[in-house]
Amino acid sequence: MTLWLMAGLLFTPLAWAVLTLLAGFRRGRTITWLGIVIQVLVSLALWAVVAGEGGFQYPLGGWQAPLGIELRVDGLAVTFVMLTALVAAASGLHAGFYLDPDKQWHRYFWPLFWFLWAGLNVVWLGNDLFNLYVGLELISLSAVGLVALGGQSEALRAAIRYLMAALLGSLAYLLGVALVYGQFGSLSLSGIASALIHGSAREGAGFALILMLFGLALKTALFPMHRWLPPAHGIARSPVSALLSALVVKGSFYIAARLWLELGAPLGSLALAQLLGLLGGMAVFWGGWQALRQAKLKQVVAYSSVAQIGYLFLLFPLTWNTTEAAALQAQQAMTLQVISHALAKAAMFLSAGNLIMSVRSNRVNALAGVSHFLPFSLFSFGLAGVSLMGLPPTGGFAAKWLFLQASLATGQWWWLVVLLGGGLLSAAYVFRVYRASFVEDSNIDHFFHPARRLEIIPMILALLSLGLGLMAEPVLSVMALAFANGEGT
Repeated sequence: MTLWLMAGLLFTPLAWAVLTLLAGFRRGRTITWLGIVIQVLVSLALWAVVAGEGGFQYPLGGWQAPLGIELRVDGLAVTFVMLTALVAAASGLHAGFYLDPDKQWHRYFWPLFWFLWAGLNVVWLGNDLFNLYVGLELISLSAVGLVALGGQSEALRAAIRYLMAALLGSLAYLLGVALVYGQFGSLSLSGIASALIHGSAREGAGFALILMLFGLALKTALFPMHRWLPPAHGIARSPVSALLSALVVKGSFYIAARLWLELGAPLGSLALAQLLGLLGGMAVFWGGWQALRQAKLKQVVAYSSVAQIGYLFLLFPLTWNTTEAAALQAQQAMTLQVISHALAKAAMFLSAGNLIMSVRSNRVNALAGVSHFLPFSLFSFGLAGVSLMGLPPTGGFAAKWLFLQASLATGQWWWLVVLLGGGLLSAAYVFRVYRASFVEDSNIDHFFHPARRLEIIPMILALLSLGLGLMAEPVLSVMALAFANGEGT
């Protein structure tokens, strides 16, 4: 059964991509919706297997590492697989109604969507450094194509900037992988970690780790390497922006987190851990401040992504040379922050797209009167914002509470300033949007009203983000499941 689940997650998205490439927009939409149902069911089945039996390693074709490609299926991996299925399903359904079928280039959304989903699953399940690179490249190229989908000159410029940043990040990561292979003769992440535990030579391996983390931080848009992100996320179509912010930048961060948790103790340093945490803290303040200053609604949400990404990098200082309990709290906080941010930011971009469609403008001040005539999408936007602020009972609150506990347990009190200040800035830019929407400039309803199905999708995502704090325990219990040695069956 496991073999079929692996094939369903890794290979069938490629088949859907080919089928939708050959079809037009409307037939591609039907094929995609059928594929979404299947992918969600397969993801649920894998979740159930890991929740019931524990994680496992799976060698493709029966070839063990280092000769074969090794998959790592543990609680953290299936948590991200399920998150991808949920957000991608919502974005795909929304795109089917939101995108204009009469625009020829929109037909390419579907194959790019499926290539992106395939790349994400490769990253979540990969345990081989080179094949993680393959997954990253598939994600990056698909994302660049999706950004350029609008066809305007601004979209093409943003896509080219994104492409250059992604290629530079990939080059740094690949150079680090080459150095690791030259040192250890293996690309298996578990194998390298085991070799380090048993005392293998480490000369040059620390520099390789720094190179890989730099490349991944660039692809994650960590401050100050974030300048490609706001133009790309801001100009893309709303379903594309939801995918980019919720999932794409998480792929590179996921690999960075895996590298740090496996190799950080023997190869990292206090300086490196604190530097990454410091850049994360600066991202929180800079992204929040810039979001507060933006005149365009989608740019507000895009800079908010820069800020929310910063919280994730607190994982590095809070797991370096700390107690096992504190490190576990930091890992749990990171997981909840990723899930909460993905759900909230997808909801925020999709509801922002609905609002922009309604007022026929991307400017914040064009929202005057929306609260009276179009409260549904505005309410979804606000619910997502509550999670970004970190108010209870949201997943954002649970994540920040765990980060706070880990900070106090490790004596690193200065991260509390980041957690509290970032929450206040999030409240400021969300309330700024609400303030503009409550300005009553006319009693006449001159707004376009999107179909209710377009408004329900972001509402569901926002409600899930809101209630994540109440469901945190079962999510974290599955996330904590490690893999057992041996093959899956």
